[in-house]
Amino acid sequence: MSELSTSVSRNIAAPRTKVFDAWLNPEMLAKFMTPMPGTTVPVAKSDASEGGRFEIVMAIGDDEIPHSGTYKEISPHERLVFTWESPFSVPDSTVTLDFADADGGTDITLTHIKFPSEEARDNHTGGWTGILEALAANI
Repeated sequence: MSELSTSVSRNIAAPRTKVFDAWLNPEMLAKFMTPMPGTTVPVAKSDASEGGRFEIVMAIGDDEIPHSGTYKEISPHERLVFTWESPFSVPDSTVTLDFADADGGTDITLTHIKFPSEEARDNHTGGWTGILEALAANI
């Protein structure tokens, strides 16, 4: 199992409650889970409870890439931890989001652990950066 990890951070000009809640809301997920320009999200579902599952399908042109996972920890407005399952992930791949109040909004730090290769990690770093940019633009 690969212990490769990546971490990206961003300040979002919105209250922490709103930024946190966006990650559990299917309508919001469909707006910002777009890792690159031209990506759409035709499917976004969320059972926002610990042990609940989510499903997100990212579409790039004619390609649809399914993503899903299980919410492992939901600490309202502070921390969100979920597994990350996709055609490009390995078992026990996990994403942790930490939220903190900051001047003018919320600081969010996303840490993703376990990748099959350095290339996969680097691709996810770019994807998560794009997703945080899309979140900032859509919240």
